[in-house]
Amino acid sequence: MAKRVETRVAVVGYGYWGSKHVRVLSTMPDVDVVVVDEHAERLEEAVAYYPSVERTATSLADVLDDVDAVLVATPPAGHADIALQAINAGKHVLVEKPMATSVADAEAMVLAAAVQGVQLMVGHTFEYNAAVRQLRDIIRSGTLGRVLYIDSARLSLGRYQRDVNVIWDLAPHDISIASFLLDELPVAASVWGDRNVTPWREDVAYLRLDFPQTRAFVHVSWLNPNKVRRTTVVGERKMAVYDDMSDNERIRIYDIGVDPSSIDDPHSAHERPVSYRTGDIVSPFVPFHEPLMAQDRAFVDSVRTGVASETPGERGLDIVRVLAATDAALVTGRTAPVLKPSQIVPGVRAVS
Repeated sequence: MAKRVETRVAVVGYGYWGSKHVRVLSTMPDVDVVVVDEHAERLEEAVAYYPSVERTATSLADVLDDVDAVLVATPPAGHADIALQAINAGKHVLVEKPMATSVADAEAMVLAAAVQGVQLMVGHTFEYNAAVRQLRDIIRSGTLGRVLYIDSARLSLGRYQRDVNVIWDLAPHDISIASFLLDELPVAASVWGDRNVTPWREDVAYLRLDFPQTRAFVHVSWLNPNKVRRTTVVGERKMAVYDDMSDNERIRIYDIGVDPSSIDDPHSAHERPVSYRTGDIVSPFVPFHEPLMAQDRAFVDSVRTGVASETPGERGLDIVRVLAATDAALVTGRTAPVLKPSQIVPGVRAVS
């Protein structure tokens, strides 16, 4: 029997998300985990919690020649430089969301991966969530009818970030979920945001995303007493709610709605009551699989097989393009178009 060959993955950044990736990867028998963080005390903590960690280092350069892949879980401002360093060394890369903090950097990463012939994957974890996938199947089946709009809320107290605002921190999840559910990208974005605790970062925001056939509304906040992770899909026939904070009813389908015939005639709208329809509430069974485990397993499989994952770099670039439109909308106070990818020319951005 041939000896199993382990895939050696360097996790760069042992913070909130990096520690979660180390936990997940450490459970995979075909993966050797290397942890990289500039803070020595974090490396000591990683080894204490996960004795199977093979090696630690304070610099990626110290281990880059000895690994097969790199997982970037640093603050977003460092994503592009670290990813490009790894890609240009011929390593496969999984980068946390947002993939980069500018469209130019995201495009450079996609181009570099193509030039080097390596896999580039983005950490859109909710696209590997069993409930989100089941909700997409429900929409595709026609159970809800035509989607009228999507409403999404991602709220909590913190975690305040130093290099991005609340939109770039939290909304990548909701943008990717809405896009995943509808199988299309928004074409424009409108934004209202406010800065309450610091004068330089929005900590609460409301987004309107215009899709070709419908709209999505997103509320994100670092300044809310309740932790909320909820997506509502309103259809012509039925409505569905995905609540990621629920232990046993993560999806609920409501057979309720409004009879449009009762409000079609503007002359009679005030003469008779609107007709509402109410029916059953169904909570379909959703098997639990940890989304981060599914995502990181997909990355390892992509590294080993050379087959692109379901969330490749191009997908990350798409979401960064939408985020860039939210920046433009914040500055102008007007609806901003989601610009198409620029024509990428040969040449890879140098790592600073």
